[in-house]
Amino acid sequence: MSENSNNKNNTTKSFADLGLSDELLQAVKLLGYNSPSPIQEKVIPFVLDRKDVLASAQTGTGKTAGFTLPMLQLLTQDVKQRSKIRKRVLRCLILTPTRELAAQVFENVKEYSAFLDIRSAVIFGGVNQNPQIRTLKNGVDVLVATPGRLLDLEGQKALSLANIEILVLDEADRMLDMGFLHDIKRVIKLVPTKRQNLLFSATFSKEIKTLAAKILTKHVTVEATPENTTVEKINQTVYSVNKTRKSDLIIKLIDEGNWEQVLVFTRTKYGANRLSDKMTKRGIQAAAIHGNKTQNARTKALKGFKDGSIRVLVATDIAARGLDIPLLPYVINYELPNVAEDYVHRIGRTGRAGAGGDAISLVSHDETEFVTNIEKLLNEKIEKKIVEGFEPTAPSKEDIEEAELAARQRSGRGGFHKRRQRNHSSENKGKSGSVNLGKPKSKTKGRRSNNPKFGGKGR
Repeated sequence: MSENSNNKNNTTKSFADLGLSDELLQAVKLLGYNSPSPIQEKVIPFVLDRKDVLASAQTGTGKTAGFTLPMLQLLTQDVKQRSKIRKRVLRCLILTPTRELAAQVFENVKEYSAFLDIRSAVIFGGVNQNPQIRTLKNGVDVLVATPGRLLDLEGQKALSLANIEILVLDEADRMLDMGFLHDIKRVIKLVPTKRQNLLFSATFSKEIKTLAAKILTKHVTVEATPENTTVEKINQTVYSVNKTRKSDLIIKLIDEGNWEQVLVFTRTKYGANRLSDKMTKRGIQAAAIHGNKTQNARTKALKGFKDGSIRVLVATDIAARGLDIPLLPYVINYELPNVAEDYVHRIGRTGRAGAGGDAISLVSHDETEFVTNIEKLLNEKIEKKIVEGFEPTAPSKEDIEEAELAARQRSGRGGFHKRRQRNHSSENKGKSGSVNLGKPKSKTKGRRSNNPKFGGKGR
């Protein structure tokens, strides 16, 4: 059973009107933000009322601040009394699907709790686990984690979930898509039955609604934007081109347009490496980011992309989910996803926080059906263009072979999901590890002032 967010009259215009503490308002002011985003304005009062929440909003709308600010307030309401009588225990768990998103949310928690007596930590695979275990032994209030690493360390008795008061599932739709449902169920069995649950998702799919029905109690449903819609300020364009000419076309568009900060999506890790290498050889500095890359390599590539030393970041869907890149101007679908909802997630990386952006798709003969499905989902037509010199022709033998290979890679939705489930193991269930409190791997400070909408990097 749930109640709709429309039952509350959200007319507030500042964070002070939402009932946040002076310490949190001080942190918000220090970060340079005055007005909450729509999702924050709707969600924060419900969380402060200790309601279970199912929230949906587009990428870049500030979801992280929407749950982090009120969560921190609830945790600190009696933290002084708790600290006097017993050891600090883990009271809030935030689950995320990827390492990058976990590190990003952790940075948010640290920034928002700057004036509070709150200890936080983050755990995910890919780096050494020992510093993280030491941090946990010293006691933390808030833990941000990927499911695989969390269960690994719980199994080692390095942490306990017996005192969790607030459970947050961030990017819940992506966690399900990556095959984490079984892990989520295991976590649910380890946390207390009496707790507050906050479930955040980009869309309200049937799977998300089913999960919410099992986890949430008398929850509030909040939507900041219509389901499965794209940001209005994103310019969407489809370029028709033969599959074998895609790499030449994308290099031409980026080079002649003098585009900077371009995020390119490929279906496979091999495809990401191949395209990145070809771009670099043609004078466009590029880097690939995917599950087979080490955490250090991924962090280095992301840092270079943000500081401008790398113009193009070529990524798979799983690696790109949760990347914190404020005001990203260009997203290119080198290959269209075969699920229309994934297209919405991809292009949502641009047009964030009220800014505009361009989403470009290179579409070959075998992908036209995907375009049709995307247009049905969006209930709108996408502009089609052809670049002179790249006019699509009847598929060549090489085109057909490329298409057949792509078809085998995605053959059957179930088989595709199985591969993605295996892929997530290499991204989140490999070597365990942490981001040290003193030396965080995700260096996000100092850029938030460039983002006009508070909390834009929450998604």
